[in-house]
Amino acid sequence: MFAIAIMLGNNYSFELEPYTAAPPRSRVKRFRRSSGPHSETGFVDYKYPNLRALLQGSRCSRTTMLFSAALAALAVLPAFVAGRQIPVVEGVLGGVATLPRKSGPQTLVADASDASSKPTPGKLRVTENSGVCETTPGVYQASGYGDLTSDESVWFWFFEARNNPDTAPLVTWFNGGPGSSSMIGLFQENGPCRINNDSSSVSLNPNSWNEFANVLYIDQPIGVGFSYGSTTTGTSEEAASDVWKFLQIWFQDSRFSKFQGRDFGIWTESYGGHYGPTFAAYFLQQNAAITKGSVTGIPINLKYLGVGDGLTDPLSQYPGYITYSQSNPYHPLVSSSVWSRANSSYYRSGGCESQIQACYNGGSNSVCSQAQNFCNNNILSPLAGNWDVYYVLAQNPDPYPPDLTNYLTSRAVTSKIGSQSTWQETNDDVYDNFADTGDWMRNSAPNLETVINSGVRTVVYDGDADFILNFNGVENMVNNLQTDFSSQFKQQQFANFTVNGQSAGVFKNAGTFSYVRFFGAGHEVPAYQWGTLSRGEAALQMFTQIMSNQSLTPT
Repeated sequence: MFAIAIMLGNNYSFELEPYTAAPPRSRVKRFRRSSGPHSETGFVDYKYPNLRALLQGSRCSRTTMLFSAALAALAVLPAFVAGRQIPVVEGVLGGVATLPRKSGPQTLVADASDASSKPTPGKLRVTENSGVCETTPGVYQASGYGDLTSDESVWFWFFEARNNPDTAPLVTWFNGGPGSSSMIGLFQENGPCRINNDSSSVSLNPNSWNEFANVLYIDQPIGVGFSYGSTTTGTSEEAASDVWKFLQIWFQDSRFSKFQGRDFGIWTESYGGHYGPTFAAYFLQQNAAITKGSVTGIPINLKYLGVGDGLTDPLSQYPGYITYSQSNPYHPLVSSSVWSRANSSYYRSGGCESQIQACYNGGSNSVCSQAQNFCNNNILSPLAGNWDVYYVLAQNPDPYPPDLTNYLTSRAVTSKIGSQSTWQETNDDVYDNFADTGDWMRNSAPNLETVINSGVRTVVYDGDADFILNFNGVENMVNNLQTDFSSQFKQQQFANFTVNGQSAGVFKNAGTFSYVRFFGAGHEVPAYQWGTLSRGEAALQMFTQIMSNQSLTPT
């Protein structure tokens, strides 16, 4: 089931690759020996802390280290970490690497596996109507790359609306991480097809968001998913600039120029709590600059923003872990002693709260990065207990949603869609670049407030069975927003969000802002069902109403 490769020489490496049906992040990624016959290792594994510690031992022989590594690897094989959107770094969920790295953002190179298609800077490379995923007759799809430069290629997959595509709005979807592929959303959540439990086939999704809208899935930053090339992107602001550049290329292409001026929505989740508000605020800024003549380009008619289970304002959201772990709708996650230690770690002098505040107060990259590592080591990771952090109704790790790796690395699929690099769910190096800048702990709420006050219809939503970005924290964030509608929002009482008469959650509307908490949903809200509703049915109602420029309404 497993292959262990040991390569000897002046520099050697140790690779452990799991059986392909296993989650892709369950792997020892690299083990490299630094120069000198007995020097310390430069092990770069983030998934198996016990193995990492073993390999860090200094002044041991090459043979001893390799043999010990193999034994340790066998010992940790059952301890899979489910492959989702937020990496486990040195045993810490959402942690920061402490092993030596060059300071500052790293340059990443994800080489194309097939050199038959060369980048064309400022242009798209497109494969049309591959027949993969969307099999509804007559519905157009296209996948491929937008080449920002000769060594920066952004992967996209576009699906025309199943209904009224010539007038339907245009939506972009972004998953989080940072460093996670938007193919997660496409195949596990809201795309035209869903990955089956065998992880090797798909089925048509009747609740796909392209029932109502034209949907564009984008793998970003460079190095994520099918995207490839060199990048030093390490902040949400830098990512926003690259996405804008990609969209300028996309809108100029003759196949997609008809979407210029079309009502446009940004939808995202998880780290998208940073991405969504930051991208939207940047787009508004660029539009204003185009109007003034200081920037040339195609305005993007931003009308809608949706953020699901997102990290936006850590200072408001981190107390939610403490609350949720003991008083969520289902069951306590940890013992009282674990809870007490985490509670103390948050509120004590110099603890998590103080460190986040220091980051907010103009903190340096290192201050914000240290806050991320401390808080996730002492608050986020321990308070999950043995429950799946993305769906607390299951023990860790929950095999649902099924893993995508088999399917998206299958030659039968990749040869049809025009991909030029090997797909990976989450790129650790991209994640590390963001961790180095402390972007995780910076506050994106001011951008969210700007977007809401600009008139962009906005919805924030959350699944009540999600721990990792739980509704207690998200609702704290929403209640702390200072917008034109904040007073009205706080005065509102939650109402029942019904879908065809079936209770699916609770919601509030205030002006052009809405919030909804979905019952029984985990981190990837559209992947779940509740009561008699089918998977994604409640999420599709939310999406359709918002994208119709309407407030949320029970049906």
